[in-house]
Amino acid sequence: MGINDAVAFAGHRIHVCRQREASTLLRWLGPDLAGQVVLDVAGGDGYWAGEARKRGARAVSLDLARAKMVRGARLSSAPGLLEGDALRLPLRDASVDAVMSVCAIEHFADGPAALDEMARVLKPSGRLVMSADCLSRRGEWPHLFEAHRRRYHVRRTYTHETLGGLLAERGLTVREHTYQFRSRLAERTYLTLSAHGGRFGFNAAAPLIPLVALSDRGAPDDRGSIVLVHARKDG
Repeated sequence: MGINDAVAFAGHRIHVCRQREASTLLRWLGPDLAGQVVLDVAGGDGYWAGEARKRGARAVSLDLARAKMVRGARLSSAPGLLEGDALRLPLRDASVDAVMSVCAIEHFADGPAALDEMARVLKPSGRLVMSADCLSRRGEWPHLFEAHRRRYHVRRTYTHETLGGLLAERGLTVREHTYQFRSRLAERTYLTLSAHGGRFGFNAAAPLIPLVALSDRGAPDDRGSIVLVHARKDG
């Protein structure tokens, strides 16, 4: 593993939520993506699109942050890197087999418009796997949520119901969903790490991953800090 891969691994995998979150989305896509075009919307340096490439996909990561893409181009499994806006995807209609998006839509100025674009570029029967901030108990700790919202420029939060409704309007049917950081304690931990630790806090808290996963297994799968959905475009 080269230095660029090691830095990316540390940033994306040694992380209290991102590793489990993105790995779930990739698991939903499946282990064999040979020949499929996979688009990661707002994919940053393209690390997770690169993981799809390792499974055989013709993977593309789209983002507006050129500096992140410059770093991503140095990865040993770098995907195609495309500078572009999630609200105006520079791709043809029905040209993509699968769309992936990891906790991005909550930052967009117009989340529904981004979903319009994701639906437009998907082929019939194409799949969409995505995650978003939910923070279902944010009203209990408004000061923590406000700090999180400001730090990460969160414009809107989503539940599986709101995402399901928006996707249905665009011809996609949710097949499965799940939440992470489901319990009250886990949600407060997530918001506290975000409000007071930021990205470094999420990385430093990586040893908590097994405890959070165990806590999630014991809590109802109907609320949490992060919602993940797997949908398919009507064929």
